[in-house]
Amino acid sequence: MMEDLIPILQGCRLFSGLTEDCIRREVLPRGTVRSFSGSQALIEPQQQVDWFAVLLEGRVRITQLFADGASSLMGVLRPSYALGADLLCTDSRRSPYYAIADGSGRMAVFSGELLEASGGLSEEARTLLWRHLTVLLSQENMRKHYRLAILSQRGVRERVLVYLTMQAGKKGTSRFRIPFTREELADFLCVNRSALSHELGKMEREGLIRFRKNEFTLLSEGKDRSGWS
Repeated sequence: MMEDLIPILQGCRLFSGLTEDCIRREVLPRGTVRSFSGSQALIEPQQQVDWFAVLLEGRVRITQLFADGASSLMGVLRPSYALGADLLCTDSRRSPYYAIADGSGRMAVFSGELLEASGGLSEEARTLLWRHLTVLLSQENMRKHYRLAILSQRGVRERVLVYLTMQAGKKGTSRFRIPFTREELADFLCVNRSALSHELGKMEREGLIRFRKNEFTLLSEGKDRSGWS
């Protein structure tokens, strides 16, 4: 039932602050729920996107693919994350990336007119959505800045230490979980997976980090050497 979507939509940064009544009366009637599965491409490069969606279930990978078959993972979206809203703010609305399903899931899809056309939402609600969209775009810009800082590091170890130090700062603790599997982390850092696993093992033996699957502890020596403490 569409009513069941209200808590998820309220948990999305884009719709946060809207009342339950506003979402029920003004938002839900203008949305549709779509299912996806496997590794379905939800958005492809150069596709013109005039909609946005809120992820309800499952995961979506934001990825760039290159002519030689190499890939670069830019991020992973989880429930309550918004997909495609960034493209609505560009002149061409053409995507530079793939949005690929990571298994089965569902998303609530809305036309871009929900944000743009008067009469769709109350002016108060539409103003709030645009304010939140500005924050989302600013945060995305900062994420790209941090990733460029990571990729500017030449070695695997340097990239790992800068990334982990950033995560520790974001979480406010030296022990934290990262949102990636080992393969996804290698794609995100643009390094070979085997080389990454080898370097993580060396770093643990040298007392820089401790880790188990995607849970890491960044030790003080690692912070000091990273240059981002």
